[in-house]
Amino acid sequence: MSTQPTRNALLGLYGATLRAARSFKSYNFRNYFLQRTRDNFRSLLAETDSDKVSRAYKQAVGELAMLKRSAIVNQLYAGPPLPIEVHGAVKGGV
Repeated sequence: MSTQPTRNALLGLYGATLRAARSFKSYNFRNYFLQRTRDNFRSLLAETDSDKVSRAYKQAVGELAMLKRSAIVNQLYAGPPLPIEVHGAVKGGV
């Protein structure tokens, strides 16, 4: 039986995952991973079973490492920005 991660550890992992998701150059990948991160951590923070939280935390740590590697590759091979991204202002976006 593993110990449940603290709320601060969960929030720290959430912040690190959001930063990794924001580092994608491609608009579609970036927005997909931001939304996926929000959804995953929303359900994780609502969970009360300590075993499920511990397993989900370990899985999220592994996904963070994968997300960081994927973001680096995406930055290397990113195409030109989409018209919606011009000047950094997304009209009517998130």
